[in-house]
Amino acid sequence: MIPLIIGGSTGIGLSIATRLFERGAKKIYIIGKDEINYKIIDERIRNEFYSKVVFVKHNLASLDLSIFDQFSDFDSLIITAGFGRVALFEDLTESEVKNLLEVNMVSIVRIIKHFYSKIANNKDFYTSIMVSICGQIVSPFFSVYGSAKGGLRFFIENINCELENGGFKNRILDVSPGSIDGTSFKGNETNLVKLSSLADEIIDKMFARELLFIPDYDSIYKNVIKRYEMNKRQFGHESYDYKISSKRISKNPQVVVGYLSGTFDLFHIGHLNLLRRAKEQCDYLIVSVHNSGAWKGKETFIPYNERRAIVESIKYVDEVVDDYVEDCDAWDAYHFQKLFVGSDYKGSERFNRYEEVLKNKAEIVYFEYTKGTSSTQLREAIRKK
Repeated sequence: MIPLIIGGSTGIGLSIATRLFERGAKKIYIIGKDEINYKIIDERIRNEFYSKVVFVKHNLASLDLSIFDQFSDFDSLIITAGFGRVALFEDLTESEVKNLLEVNMVSIVRIIKHFYSKIANNKDFYTSIMVSICGQIVSPFFSVYGSAKGGLRFFIENINCELENGGFKNRILDVSPGSIDGTSFKGNETNLVKLSSLADEIIDKMFARELLFIPDYDSIYKNVIKRYEMNKRQFGHESYDYKISSKRISKNPQVVVGYLSGTFDLFHIGHLNLLRRAKEQCDYLIVSVHNSGAWKGKETFIPYNERRAIVESIKYVDEVVDDYVEDCDAWDAYHFQKLFVGSDYKGSERFNRYEEVLKNKAEIVYFEYTKGTSSTQLREAIRKK
């Protein structure tokens, strides 16, 4: 048994990983946005579990699926990645809307497509996807999250129908829980002991090739779904009032927004590395392209519209915006949490001032420049020629 667990660095994903380890998994691939916190794993198995894990850090908000090309020998695919925020639609930022759809549905559909030849196959292969009870019922304050999960639910139903009619025995398990005790969803610490029973149930139902698993169905959600089906509008109003009274509404976006600016003249590998490294440290990357190189005292060879078009086409970039005279002024418009810049600016008067202005607002991340090709070298080569 060799599972590939996407979103397995914490919560229910990590619990499933430890339970599969105890069931004899030879190796465990884990892909996660955050590093694995091995300290929360039972010390009896911690060291041996660590030796069996191959961890790859990756943010599903990225459109890059090439990271999955390195995996081929796994026999089960478990996707538990996802995020949501209890908030009115009007309070979601543009970046959150994009990432809620990307992480909770689009990236998952693309991953299934990437590995579909393993699923549409009569060789034993097991798949489960963490959806949500929000995909089964209306849930105000979860407008985009619930829509993404609802789309994911119907995607799984359609694929299982195609698999069955295609004569394949493998299926995808839709795991649609409500609130899960033991996760960090409500701001609590992850508790693998509390999660172990649910993890075992998910594993058993996946191996049994069941189609849908709603935890606590008989005790809670059977009645909830029945009330929803009887009067959907009334159910929605009751759900709205419940969330208001429970004081679970969050005003804090869960998407890390990054910002950087540049001229991007004579685009080269150094520029690409800067954008890639910036995207690795945020969920949504905003890039400002300068109208000219005058701010550096340099001429530009490529017209502004062409430079902007090049940057807009880079897969690491989520949004390209007009430039600001000062990077710190862009914070009022985009409320970014990270400002990225080359390390040669560290300690300069300008960035010392930025650090003071952005204190308690955003972190300034300094990147070392790529050795080798540079815009300066290219300009000199052009002038000589």
